[in-house]
Amino acid sequence: MNRRFFRYYYLRFIRLQGDPKEIARGIAIGIFIGITPTIPLHTILILLFAVFLRANKLAGLLASCVVSNPLTFFFQYYLSWRVGTWLTPYDLSWERIHEIMAIISGHIGFHKTLVELSKLGWDAIAVMVIGGSVLALPGAIVGYFLSLYFYKRLRMKRFKRRAEEYVIYDPPEN
Repeated sequence: MNRRFFRYYYLRFIRLQGDPKEIARGIAIGIFIGITPTIPLHTILILLFAVFLRANKLAGLLASCVVSNPLTFFFQYYLSWRVGTWLTPYDLSWERIHEIMAIISGHIGFHKTLVELSKLGWDAIAVMVIGGSVLALPGAIVGYFLSLYFYKRLRMKRFKRRAEEYVIYDPPEN
């Protein structure tokens, strides 16, 4: 990743408008959903959770793009598999994980991806979702509080700058 990538997302996050709590909730939702192994459903889940939790939808989508991209999701799926296998009674083999990764990285379309993933069985889904949720929860909590702090400071900085620029006109005395 180069500087342009980071600069682009930094500017996108800086330009988000709204209540800092709503933006922070959106970022937390985006981080949580982005880390969980639900790639074909990320956008839908983020928008649903954002509506129900009154969060900023754009912040959620941006945060999800940052944490879940082609450079990170293989690592996230691997960790989800390891943690899920450790926490659940199911034993999910590496071959089945390889099948999941092939389905997701193959461009077969949304509907076919869901059909193929549903064939893997509930044990595979349970292992991956539980493992991914355990991995995602700390990131979402940290993301919420850091972004809440950041956007409160940013709002205060903008308020002070606008207050300094605002000049009250005093009419001349006669």
